[in-house]
Amino acid sequence: MKKGRYVLILFLIFFFLIIATVFSFLYFEIGRPPAVGSFSYLEIKLEGSLVEFPETNFWGSLITGAHPLSVYDIWMCLRKARGDSRIAGILLRLGPLACDWAKCAEIRDAVLDFRKSGKKVFAYIEEAPEFNKEYYLATACDRIILHPLGWLGITGIGGDIPFFKKALDKLGIEAQIEHVEEFKTAYNMFTESGFTEAHKKMMEAIIGDQFAQYVKTIAESRKKSEAEIRALIDEAFFQGEKALKAGLVDDLLFDDQVTSLFQKDGRKCRRVTLGEYAQIDPTSVGLNRGRKIALIYGIGPIHSGESLYQSMGSDTIARWIRSAREDRSIAAVVFRVDSPGGSAVASDSIWREVMLCRKEKPFVVSMSDMAGSGGYWISMAAHKIIAQPQTLTGSIGVLSGKFNLEKLLDKLGITTEKIRTGKRSGLFSPFRGLTEEERQLLKKEILWIYDQFLTKVAEGRKIPKEDVDKIGKGRVWTGSQAKEINLVDEIGGLSTAIEAAKRLAGIAEDEDVRLVVWPKRISFFGSLFGRREARLLTPLPQELEKALKWADLMNEDRIWAIMPLGMKLE
Repeated sequence: MKKGRYVLILFLIFFFLIIATVFSFLYFEIGRPPAVGSFSYLEIKLEGSLVEFPETNFWGSLITGAHPLSVYDIWMCLRKARGDSRIAGILLRLGPLACDWAKCAEIRDAVLDFRKSGKKVFAYIEEAPEFNKEYYLATACDRIILHPLGWLGITGIGGDIPFFKKALDKLGIEAQIEHVEEFKTAYNMFTESGFTEAHKKMMEAIIGDQFAQYVKTIAESRKKSEAEIRALIDEAFFQGEKALKAGLVDDLLFDDQVTSLFQKDGRKCRRVTLGEYAQIDPTSVGLNRGRKIALIYGIGPIHSGESLYQSMGSDTIARWIRSAREDRSIAAVVFRVDSPGGSAVASDSIWREVMLCRKEKPFVVSMSDMAGSGGYWISMAAHKIIAQPQTLTGSIGVLSGKFNLEKLLDKLGITTEKIRTGKRSGLFSPFRGLTEEERQLLKKEILWIYDQFLTKVAEGRKIPKEDVDKIGKGRVWTGSQAKEINLVDEIGGLSTAIEAAKRLAGIAEDEDVRLVVWPKRISFFGSLFGRREARLLTPLPQELEKALKWADLMNEDRIWAIMPLGMKLE
């Protein structure tokens, strides 16, 4: 009886593997792209979480049911649609986006580039009470259309930073953090009850610069003065006719009226979704031909080991850069960085591979929302650094420390017995606090790391070391500010970085290139038998995922080069 049961179980496992194999083959290998009619429009729904690069793992895609909305897919689809004679125009359905400003700027640039083809782009908004980033993106379109009863809110830019020190004091938890220097505020939310002078100065400068860019861009796009836009922002909310009269939108239309905008001579235009059009091979519309340029994505907190979903493992990124360096057919490398930093050692391991690669071929960094601290560390050796005006970068500084739970455990009646060997044994233990001598020892260590950071920035950016220190000290800069102090070379997005790589590689401006992208798509068999990066990487809820990453980072790496936690501007 038992033998028959085992045979049945083995049969079911074997049957599942066959079905999964066939599904994988059909879905990934011979799946045909959808037919695009000769008269179609591309509809992109921009709402919800927006990641830098889509899920590439077979299992992740299968479980989520679809690729998450990604900047890469949107950017590539707009490039394809520009030269695709079958695509008559684009409709952007805009809703609240969960991302920072530079990603919106990247898509905005791609929309403006698409419009050079002479085709139209329409933005449609149904209801958006707080719509700052999204409205900024919409102003790149030919027409902004609002639902007749739609509610549009442009309220300006700001940020709320919570401070938990008083709550931690009540719990009996003490954050013991040493940092270099006054602008290195990554853990101020745990060590302070409010802004320090340096923290406030930095945040006001960042938000002020972001807001100035926001107002200037909207004013130019809507053909108004900056004073008029500032007055409208102070008014904040606009519904239907009020938004139209204020000149913030161009039309008030219902959904069926919007889709009819693409009709021509009574001929109905067929809708093609982003998911469908993403399956179209770029070579079929004349793209991705010619010499090769590697496009490597470095996303998320930096840590040692292999990358996980939306995190950057030094072993994985170093291997990708090394592969691009050793591949003689690749003319240049573009490194797309979207990271708040992380482990100093892991960052330095990636920096080493960047240094080796730049000796053999052009290496260009394209910065997304964040490329600060460790994110800047891995970027600073590039031949060229390109950033959006709203990118948060710099944060040249280091910190280390721990959370001391001694008082909390005492309140809970939890006791510990200690067995130590060396004098410093248990220095990072959460069961005891740091002595003043240990604090000084820790500060000495991170000052040494900071000095290494300064030296490498000075070498990579050709800036005197003492000048790097003046703009360092942990301070975060916007992309536009960073350009003024020579931390970045140009303002622009991914397309700008690719053009820079072409120039450095001696590729003609009008010549197309073939992008070799890392991470690569992982098939069913790759998921089972490939490298560790092909493990089952199921996306978690966004906030839980972030919290777990930071917890792992703090547990595994002792010296960190990270940007302020919770730095998010709305």
